Amino acid sequence: MGAGLRPSMSALTINIKDLKLLTRTKVRFGTEPKIAYYLYPELFIYNMPKARKEKFKQDREDFKTMHGVFDNFTNLTLFKLITEGHFRGLESPINIGKESNVFSALTNEEKRVIVKIYRLETCDFNIMYNYIKNDSRYGHLKRKKRNVIFAWVQREYRNLMEAREAQVNVPIPITFSNNVLVLEFVGRGDQIAPKLKDMVPKNKKQFFGKITENMGKLYKHGLVHADLSAFNILNFEETPVFIDMSQATTLNHPQAEEFLERDVRNICNFFNKHGLRVNEKSVLNKIKK
Repeated sequence: MGAGLRPSMSALTINIKDLKLLTRTKVRFGTEPKIAYYLYPELFIYNMPKARKEKFKQDREDFKTMHGVFDNFTNLTLFKLITEGHFRGLESPINIGKESNVFSALTNEEKRVIVKIYRLETCDFNIMYNYIKNDSRYGHLKRKKRNVIFAWVQREYRNLMEAREAQVNVPIPITFSNNVLVLEFVGRGDQIAPKLKDMVPKNKKQFFGKITENMGKLYKHGLVHADLSAFNILNFEETPVFIDMSQATTLNHPQAEEFLERDVRNICNFFNKHGLRVNEKSVLNKIKK
Protein backbone atom coordinates (compact mmCIF):
# COMPACT_ATOMS: atom_id res chain seq x y z
CA MET A 1 0.00 0.00 0.00
CA GLY A 2 1.45 3.36 -1.04
CA ALA A 3 2.81 5.88 1.43
CA GLY A 4 0.21 8.24 2.86
CA LEU A 5 -2.72 6.08 1.77
CA ARG A 6 -4.83 5.54 4.89
CA PRO A 7 -7.91 3.43 4.26
CA SER A 8 -10.99 3.76 6.45
CA MET A 9 -11.95 0.99 8.86
CA SER A 10 -14.49 -0.36 6.34
CA ALA A 11 -11.65 -1.05 3.93
CA LEU A 12 -10.00 -3.23 6.54
CA THR A 13 -13.00 -5.59 6.53
CA ILE A 14 -12.26 -6.83 3.00
CA ASN A 15 -12.80 -10.57 2.79
CA ILE A 16 -9.52 -12.51 2.64
CA LYS A 17 -11.00 -14.57 -0.21
CA ASP A 18 -11.58 -11.37 -2.21
CA LEU A 19 -8.00 -10.26 -1.63
CA LYS A 20 -6.81 -13.62 -2.96
CA LEU A 21 -8.99 -13.13 -6.04
CA LEU A 22 -7.41 -9.71 -6.60
CA THR A 23 -3.97 -11.27 -6.26
CA ARG A 24 -4.80 -14.06 -8.71
CA THR A 25 -6.08 -11.62 -11.33
CA LYS A 26 -2.85 -9.59 -10.97
CA VAL A 27 -4.64 -6.24 -10.89
CA ARG A 28 -2.13 -3.39 -11.10
CA PHE A 29 -3.03 -0.35 -9.02
CA GLY A 30 -1.87 2.17 -11.62
CA THR A 31 -3.05 5.64 -12.53
CA GLU A 32 -6.15 4.51 -14.42
CA PRO A 33 -9.23 3.16 -12.57
CA LYS A 34 -9.06 -0.63 -12.21
CA ILE A 35 -11.53 -3.19 -10.90
CA ALA A 36 -10.40 -2.77 -7.30
CA TYR A 37 -11.28 0.94 -7.46
CA TYR A 38 -14.90 0.03 -8.06
CA LEU A 39 -15.17 -2.85 -5.62
CA TYR A 40 -13.23 -1.27 -2.74
CA PRO A 41 -13.37 2.52 -3.15
CA GLU A 42 -12.21 3.22 0.41
CA LEU A 43 -8.75 1.94 -0.52
CA PHE A 44 -8.29 4.59 -3.21
CA ILE A 45 -10.51 7.63 -2.63
CA TYR A 46 -8.54 8.99 0.32
CA ASN A 47 -6.38 12.00 -0.74
CA MET A 48 -7.74 11.91 -4.34
CA PRO A 49 -7.85 15.32 -6.10
CA LYS A 50 -11.43 16.65 -6.30
CA ALA A 51 -11.75 16.41 -10.13
CA ARG A 52 -10.47 12.85 -10.16
CA LYS A 53 -12.75 11.96 -7.26
CA GLU A 54 -15.81 13.12 -9.25
CA LYS A 55 -14.72 11.15 -12.33
CA PHE A 56 -14.13 8.10 -10.16
CA LYS A 57 -17.64 8.31 -8.71
CA GLN A 58 -19.21 8.54 -12.19
CA ASP A 59 -17.10 5.65 -13.51
CA ARG A 60 -18.15 3.56 -10.54
CA GLU A 61 -21.85 4.26 -11.16
CA ASP A 62 -21.44 3.31 -14.83
CA PHE A 63 -19.68 0.12 -13.75
CA LYS A 64 -22.45 -0.78 -11.30
CA THR A 65 -25.17 -0.16 -13.90
CA MET A 66 -23.56 -2.37 -16.55
CA HIS A 67 -22.29 -5.13 -14.28
CA GLY A 68 -24.88 -5.20 -11.48
CA VAL A 69 -26.34 -8.44 -12.84
CA PHE A 70 -23.05 -10.27 -12.23
CA ASP A 71 -21.38 -11.52 -9.08
CA ASN A 72 -18.10 -9.99 -7.91
CA PHE A 73 -16.05 -12.95 -9.13
CA THR A 74 -17.39 -12.50 -12.66
CA ASN A 75 -16.77 -8.75 -12.49
CA LEU A 76 -13.19 -9.42 -11.48
CA THR A 77 -12.80 -11.79 -14.42
CA LEU A 78 -14.29 -9.24 -16.85
CA PHE A 79 -11.94 -6.51 -15.66
CA LYS A 80 -8.97 -8.85 -15.84
CA LEU A 81 -9.80 -9.33 -19.53
CA ILE A 82 -10.33 -5.57 -19.95
CA THR A 83 -6.97 -4.70 -18.39
CA GLU A 84 -5.33 -7.29 -20.66
CA GLY A 85 -6.70 -5.33 -23.61
CA HIS A 86 -9.14 -7.88 -25.09
CA PHE A 87 -12.02 -5.37 -25.01
CA ARG A 88 -12.76 -2.11 -23.26
CA GLY A 89 -16.25 -2.82 -21.98
CA LEU A 90 -19.53 -4.57 -22.71
CA GLU A 91 -21.69 -2.88 -25.34
CA SER A 92 -25.12 -4.51 -25.57
CA PRO A 93 -26.80 -7.87 -24.89
CA ILE A 94 -27.07 -10.35 -27.77
CA ASN A 95 -28.73 -13.18 -25.89
CA ILE A 96 -29.69 -13.62 -22.23
CA GLY A 97 -30.10 -17.31 -21.45
CA LYS A 98 -30.50 -19.65 -18.51
CA GLU A 99 -26.90 -20.86 -18.71
CA SER A 100 -25.07 -17.83 -20.09
CA ASN A 101 -25.33 -14.19 -21.13
CA VAL A 102 -23.90 -13.13 -24.50
CA PHE A 103 -22.84 -9.53 -25.10
CA SER A 104 -21.15 -7.57 -27.83
CA ALA A 105 -18.12 -5.57 -26.72
CA LEU A 106 -15.84 -2.99 -28.29
CA THR A 107 -12.06 -3.18 -28.45
CA ASN A 108 -9.70 -0.20 -28.30
CA GLU A 109 -9.56 -0.40 -32.11
CA GLU A 110 -13.38 0.04 -32.29
CA LYS A 111 -13.85 -3.57 -33.42
CA ARG A 112 -16.62 -5.73 -32.00
CA VAL A 113 -16.15 -9.03 -30.23
CA ILE A 114 -18.54 -11.40 -28.47
CA VAL A 115 -18.26 -11.91 -24.71
CA LYS A 116 -20.01 -15.03 -23.46
CA ILE A 117 -20.48 -15.16 -19.68
CA TYR A 118 -21.61 -18.36 -18.01
CA ARG A 119 -23.69 -17.81 -14.89
CA LEU A 120 -21.94 -19.21 -11.84
CA GLU A 121 -25.03 -19.44 -9.66
CA THR A 122 -27.86 -20.48 -11.98
CA CYS A 123 -26.37 -22.56 -14.79
CA ASP A 124 -26.99 -26.32 -14.51
CA PHE A 125 -23.50 -27.72 -14.07
CA ASN A 126 -24.92 -31.26 -13.79
CA ILE A 127 -25.90 -31.18 -17.48
CA MET A 128 -22.42 -29.87 -18.29
CA TYR A 129 -20.82 -32.63 -16.25
CA ASN A 130 -22.87 -35.34 -17.98
CA TYR A 131 -21.49 -34.15 -21.32
CA ILE A 132 -17.91 -33.67 -20.17
CA LYS A 133 -17.34 -36.61 -17.83
CA ASN A 134 -16.82 -39.07 -20.71
CA ASP A 135 -14.63 -36.71 -22.72
CA SER A 136 -11.16 -38.26 -22.59
CA ARG A 137 -9.64 -34.77 -22.57
CA TYR A 138 -11.22 -34.10 -19.14
CA GLY A 139 -10.92 -37.49 -17.50
CA HIS A 140 -9.63 -36.14 -14.17
CA LEU A 141 -12.28 -33.44 -13.72
CA LYS A 142 -13.87 -33.41 -10.27
CA ARG A 143 -17.63 -32.88 -9.95
CA LYS A 144 -17.41 -29.45 -8.33
CA LYS A 145 -19.57 -26.67 -9.70
CA ARG A 146 -16.94 -24.04 -10.52
CA ASN A 147 -14.45 -26.63 -11.74
CA VAL A 148 -17.05 -27.98 -14.17
CA ILE A 149 -18.09 -24.51 -15.41
CA PHE A 150 -14.48 -23.39 -15.93
CA ALA A 151 -13.69 -26.64 -17.76
CA TRP A 152 -16.80 -26.14 -19.89
CA VAL A 153 -15.59 -22.69 -20.99
CA GLN A 154 -12.10 -24.03 -21.71
CA ARG A 155 -13.68 -26.89 -23.65
CA GLU A 156 -15.65 -24.50 -25.86
CA TYR A 157 -12.48 -22.53 -26.59
CA ARG A 158 -10.57 -25.73 -27.31
CA ASN A 159 -13.32 -27.12 -29.56
CA LEU A 160 -13.41 -23.88 -31.53
CA MET A 161 -9.63 -24.02 -32.00
CA GLU A 162 -9.85 -27.61 -33.25
CA ALA A 163 -12.77 -26.77 -35.54
CA ARG A 164 -10.76 -23.90 -37.04
CA GLU A 165 -7.88 -26.31 -37.65
CA ALA A 166 -10.33 -28.56 -39.50
CA GLN A 167 -11.44 -25.54 -41.59
CA VAL A 168 -14.97 -25.63 -40.18
CA ASN A 169 -16.86 -22.32 -40.24
CA VAL A 170 -16.92 -21.26 -36.58
CA PRO A 171 -16.19 -17.95 -34.81
CA ILE A 172 -12.51 -17.33 -34.07
CA PRO A 173 -11.86 -17.95 -30.36
CA ILE A 174 -9.89 -15.04 -28.87
CA THR A 175 -9.36 -15.89 -25.21
CA PHE A 176 -11.06 -17.24 -22.09
CA SER A 177 -10.77 -16.84 -18.34
CA ASN A 178 -12.76 -18.64 -15.64
CA ASN A 179 -16.44 -18.40 -16.73
CA VAL A 180 -15.91 -15.89 -19.57
CA LEU A 181 -15.19 -16.62 -23.24
CA VAL A 182 -14.27 -13.98 -25.85
CA LEU A 183 -15.03 -14.72 -29.52
CA GLU A 184 -15.08 -13.18 -32.95
CA PHE A 185 -18.19 -11.10 -33.71
CA VAL A 186 -19.83 -12.68 -36.78
CA GLY A 187 -21.78 -9.98 -38.61
CA ARG A 188 -21.57 -6.60 -40.32
CA GLY A 189 -21.25 -3.34 -38.41
CA ASP A 190 -23.25 -3.68 -35.22
CA GLN A 191 -25.59 -6.32 -36.68
CA ILE A 192 -24.78 -9.87 -35.66
CA ALA A 193 -25.58 -12.59 -38.20
CA PRO A 194 -29.05 -14.10 -37.62
CA LYS A 195 -29.56 -17.69 -36.57
CA LEU A 196 -30.67 -20.15 -39.22
CA LYS A 197 -34.04 -20.51 -37.45
CA ASP A 198 -34.64 -16.78 -37.99
CA MET A 199 -33.41 -16.52 -41.58
CA VAL A 200 -33.97 -19.41 -43.97
CA PRO A 201 -31.34 -19.27 -46.76
CA LYS A 202 -32.36 -18.27 -50.28
CA ASN A 203 -30.60 -21.30 -51.77
CA LYS A 204 -31.58 -24.01 -49.30
CA LYS A 205 -29.88 -26.86 -51.18
CA GLN A 206 -26.53 -25.07 -51.34
CA PHE A 207 -26.72 -23.98 -47.69
CA PHE A 208 -27.62 -27.52 -46.58
CA GLY A 209 -24.66 -28.87 -48.56
CA LYS A 210 -22.32 -26.45 -46.76
CA ILE A 211 -23.67 -27.59 -43.38
CA THR A 212 -23.09 -31.28 -44.11
CA GLU A 213 -19.66 -30.47 -45.54
CA ASN A 214 -18.71 -28.76 -42.27
CA MET A 215 -20.13 -31.64 -40.25
CA GLY A 216 -17.96 -33.99 -42.31
CA LYS A 217 -14.84 -31.90 -41.71
CA LEU A 218 -15.55 -31.89 -37.97
CA TYR A 219 -16.12 -35.65 -37.95
CA LYS A 220 -12.88 -36.34 -39.84
CA HIS A 221 -11.08 -34.20 -37.26
CA GLY A 222 -12.47 -36.44 -34.50
CA LEU A 223 -15.35 -34.32 -33.20
CA VAL A 224 -19.15 -34.16 -33.32
CA HIS A 225 -21.02 -30.98 -32.45
CA ALA A 226 -23.53 -32.87 -30.26
CA ASP A 227 -26.06 -30.01 -30.13
CA LEU A 228 -26.40 -28.92 -33.76
CA SER A 229 -29.69 -27.40 -34.88
CA ALA A 230 -31.11 -24.29 -36.54
CA PHE A 231 -30.62 -22.57 -33.14
CA ASN A 232 -26.83 -23.14 -33.23
CA ILE A 233 -26.03 -22.17 -36.81
CA LEU A 234 -25.69 -18.57 -37.96
CA ASN A 235 -26.71 -17.57 -41.48
CA PHE A 236 -23.92 -15.13 -42.31
CA GLU A 237 -24.52 -13.85 -45.83
CA GLU A 238 -25.74 -17.26 -47.02
CA THR A 239 -22.88 -19.12 -45.32
CA PRO A 240 -23.44 -21.37 -42.26
CA VAL A 241 -21.36 -20.67 -39.14
CA PHE A 242 -21.53 -23.22 -36.29
CA ILE A 243 -21.78 -21.75 -32.78
CA ASP A 244 -22.19 -23.04 -29.21
CA MET A 245 -19.37 -25.55 -29.50
CA SER A 246 -19.11 -26.33 -25.78
CA GLN A 247 -21.04 -29.62 -26.19
CA ALA A 248 -18.80 -30.83 -29.02
CA THR A 249 -17.12 -34.07 -28.02
CA THR A 250 -14.58 -36.55 -29.31
CA LEU A 251 -15.50 -39.66 -31.29
CA ASN A 252 -14.38 -41.96 -28.46
CA HIS A 253 -17.22 -40.62 -26.28
CA PRO A 254 -19.66 -43.54 -25.72
CA GLN A 255 -22.55 -41.46 -27.09
CA ALA A 256 -20.70 -39.83 -30.01
CA GLU A 257 -22.61 -41.77 -32.68
CA GLU A 258 -25.91 -41.04 -30.96
CA PHE A 259 -25.04 -37.33 -30.85
CA LEU A 260 -24.11 -37.32 -34.54
CA GLU A 261 -27.37 -39.03 -35.53
CA ARG A 262 -29.31 -36.47 -33.47
CA ASP A 263 -27.45 -33.59 -35.15
CA VAL A 264 -28.25 -35.00 -38.59
CA ARG A 265 -31.90 -35.54 -37.64
CA ASN A 266 -32.24 -31.94 -36.39
CA ILE A 267 -30.79 -30.46 -39.57
CA CYS A 268 -32.75 -32.77 -41.91
CA ASN A 269 -36.01 -32.06 -40.07
CA PHE A 270 -35.48 -28.31 -40.40
CA PHE A 271 -34.80 -28.39 -44.13
CA ASN A 272 -37.53 -30.96 -44.84
CA LYS A 273 -39.93 -28.63 -43.04
CA HIS A 274 -38.86 -25.84 -45.42
CA GLY A 275 -39.39 -27.84 -48.57
CA LEU A 276 -35.98 -29.42 -49.23
CA ARG A 277 -36.21 -33.22 -49.46
CA VAL A 278 -33.22 -34.75 -47.65
CA ASN A 279 -32.63 -38.23 -46.26
CA GLU A 280 -31.04 -38.76 -42.84
CA LYS A 281 -29.33 -42.03 -43.70
CA SER A 282 -27.68 -40.75 -46.88
CA VAL A 283 -26.55 -37.57 -45.10
CA LEU A 284 -25.05 -39.61 -42.25
CA ASN A 285 -23.18 -41.83 -44.73
CA LYS A 286 -21.87 -38.75 -46.55
CA ILE A 287 -20.53 -37.23 -43.33
CA LYS A 288 -18.73 -40.44 -42.38
CA LYS A 289 -17.36 -41.06 -45.87
